[in-house]
Amino acid sequence: MRVIAKSTLTQFWELPPYADAKGPLESWHDEAAKADWTSPQDIKNHYRSANICGNNRVVFNIGGNNYRLVVEVQYQAGIVWVKFIGTHAQYDLIDVESINAH
Repeated sequence: MRVIAKSTLTQFWELPPYADAKGPLESWHDEAAKADWTSPQDIKNHYRSANICGNNRVVFNIGGNNYRLVVEVQYQAGIVWVKFIGTHAQYDLIDVESINAH
């Protein structure tokens, strides 16, 4: 899959309170970049705790469930767009189906 954009992940883990997210996010990115997800079930087969949501959104638990990563997956195009990365408290404040990374 083509992951857009790793820079969103990097900007997050470069913030001092979130430095512990670097390893888990790099691992997720590497796995996603090598993946060939053609359906939500492909994601669930590899990430059992992933939540499949509306608007082609998927929520991943990152770093021992310390963080939430929201992506939009376009299966036919082979693209994963990073839409949000944050703590559970930050995640609770967003609408998963409409959030866009800034």
